[in-house]
Amino acid sequence: MSSPQSTIPVAKPVLGEEEAEAVRRVILSGWVTQGPEVAAFESEFAAFVGAPHACAMSNCTTALHLALKAAGVGAGDEVITVSHSFIATANAVRYCDAVPVFVDIEADGYNIDPSLIETAITPRTKAILCVHQLGMPCDLRPIVEIGKRHSMPVIEDAACATGSEILWEGRWEKIGKPHGDIACFSFHPRKVVTTGDGGMLTTANSEYDRKFRLWRQHGMSVTDAVRHGSKQVIFEDYDELGYNYRMTDLQAAVGRVQLRRLPELIAQRRLLAGQYCERLSAIAGLTPPIEPDWARSNWQSFCVRLPDAVDQRAVMQALLDKGISTRRGVMNIHLERAYSNQGSHRVATSLKRSVIAQQQTVILPLYAQMTELDIVRIVESIRGSLAEEATAPAAVQSDTNVALV
Repeated sequence: MSSPQSTIPVAKPVLGEEEAEAVRRVILSGWVTQGPEVAAFESEFAAFVGAPHACAMSNCTTALHLALKAAGVGAGDEVITVSHSFIATANAVRYCDAVPVFVDIEADGYNIDPSLIETAITPRTKAILCVHQLGMPCDLRPIVEIGKRHSMPVIEDAACATGSEILWEGRWEKIGKPHGDIACFSFHPRKVVTTGDGGMLTTANSEYDRKFRLWRQHGMSVTDAVRHGSKQVIFEDYDELGYNYRMTDLQAAVGRVQLRRLPELIAQRRLLAGQYCERLSAIAGLTPPIEPDWARSNWQSFCVRLPDAVDQRAVMQALLDKGISTRRGVMNIHLERAYSNQGSHRVATSLKRSVIAQQQTVILPLYAQMTELDIVRIVESIRGSLAEEATAPAAVQSDTNVALV
């Protein structure tokens, strides 16, 4: 009897002895919350992406919140973004008592369609919040131009895009180097760089950076590092509302090791993505992701579009039965119950592409420790699952009856 095959997860962080030793060092130092490791991680991250300022946060959602707040987004304002994103993108807008305004994604990918942005602008529009979905850079140039034309800040939800690059004025530059006004990153375990959880803000605006640092620590006028290092007694002040959005030194120590690993991790992920694309191209009707010639993805996720009329859930279940974990393609926020109330959002364009993408796409396993044999197993399992679907009776997916707004 052959031994059962191991399960292939959809993602797996690369964490080892170096990260463990970094955490041990911090624990033994006695300073485990926001301190010298956070400061070092910020400096190293800023240098890596080419940004004048980097401010560490507890996660990307809090980073998005403070980015919008610094940009002046407040009660009754509107922020143009996509519904086709993780719910945190729009939630951060609502934290500011503002309204997310949804436009559709591009025809050949999963990022915002820049040509739809200006049609959504009203006198209440305060900012544009674009998303580098799944690690694939969005088309920033026209978005930044729209922002400048309307004197409107551009905030990048770069949660998935640490290490991704864009061709800018003839040079390859990292996402996070200030192209827009603020970029927000995530270090969740499904991301290429992880600190367990955590986030980062990058900007060229020193006043934004000052506000981030003030607000992330309850609005405290004096940091812990300054107070503890002072030879005189210092009493701090709290002149405005702040938050507890700090990163710990334990997380930052892990992040510093992860950042050193990042070039190698991305190189391996790009190799695996290339193997996927080559092997999947032989499956009729299946569409691999498209990387524009002006973008270099970190391949945080590998999302494929299934052939028309294929039951997404059935294919995912067939793969799971074979020990292969997958995830449904990116969600649509406007279809969630939390956004069913009038006034929770505004739909500015048809969202047909967004809805169809959610129904027809599947995220396949991709992580640096995968082998070519894993890729072969996954591709052959997909081939078999699609062949079974082709001969199965037609089934209606549970979410195909949603309105293609």
